[in-house]
Amino acid sequence: MVITGASAGVGRATAREFGRRGARVGLIARGRAGLEAAAAEVRAAGGEALVLPCDVADFAAVDAAAARVEEAYGPIEVWVNVAMAAVLAEVSETSADEFRRVTEVTYLGSVHGAKAALARMLPRDRGKIIQVGSALAYRGIPLQATYCGAKHAIQGFCESLRTELLHRHSEVELTVVHLPGLNTTQFTWVRARTRGRPRPVAPVYQPEIAARAIVWAAHHRRRELWVGFPTAYTIVGNRIAPWFADRYLARTAVKGQQTDQPLDPGRPDYLDAPLDDDVDHGAHGPFGGEAKRRSPQLALTEHRRAAGLTAALAAGAAAVAAARR
Repeated sequence: MVITGASAGVGRATAREFGRRGARVGLIARGRAGLEAAAAEVRAAGGEALVLPCDVADFAAVDAAAARVEEAYGPIEVWVNVAMAAVLAEVSETSADEFRRVTEVTYLGSVHGAKAALARMLPRDRGKIIQVGSALAYRGIPLQATYCGAKHAIQGFCESLRTELLHRHSEVELTVVHLPGLNTTQFTWVRARTRGRPRPVAPVYQPEIAARAIVWAAHHRRRELWVGFPTAYTIVGNRIAPWFADRYLARTAVKGQQTDQPLDPGRPDYLDAPLDDDVDHGAHGPFGGEAKRRSPQLALTEHRRAAGLTAALAAGAAAVAAARR
């Protein structure tokens, strides 16, 4: 399998999770130190790992990385698109070049990964593409226009691709895993023009929850997988009352994405060059103290048939009890 954005955050946690299952994993990202550390973790967990430094904005480099994986390990069975970038700022304070760069990495990087996977999976008529999405693929929020725009584009791309696979009667599968706010290195690396230091929107989850969802999706047929109650109520709530979401987010989301600690305007960021090329920063951000390690919603989603049966039995028992009374 192949994971883009594998040097940190969700990609790093996903690589470890696949490693525990003995997988052979191609690791794609820009930062060599982060990739080498991720590879060591995969091997320590029981898997095999191939380090593939490249920028997902470069399709030729992504396609060459896919070829190297197949030369080393054989046919790619699962491709996971995680790589992303963002700029945390208002639209009026974000340059056109910054919008272009985020679009190239977050949106086109996913397109490039999918095309590299499809070139190998379609002729064999098997394989699984997992696209990491977000609640923000359905609901834009302030300060995140670069990221939300790219995730919305990915959602549209996946819907088009899914219909094409159905038209072909292809056995290649596509699942989009939508995530909540996570405690990753993203918030210490992102380019920002805010007063306070960036933070994920609460409630925050550890990236291992996302990793377990991705591994589960690799082995199950599912159109989409939502992770965490915040993801579910953000997507559903926006469908029901987008006007309410507009006003609520306008009041709360700007402050909710910053800490009280002032942002150093001169701090380095990852937009143009990796920050983990020489030093590995791991998978986690600084919000572990508040980050959730479990998601009851995900457990219910993964076992929705059992949950539905339990709910039906409970409703039936309640009805019998009421009739007796």
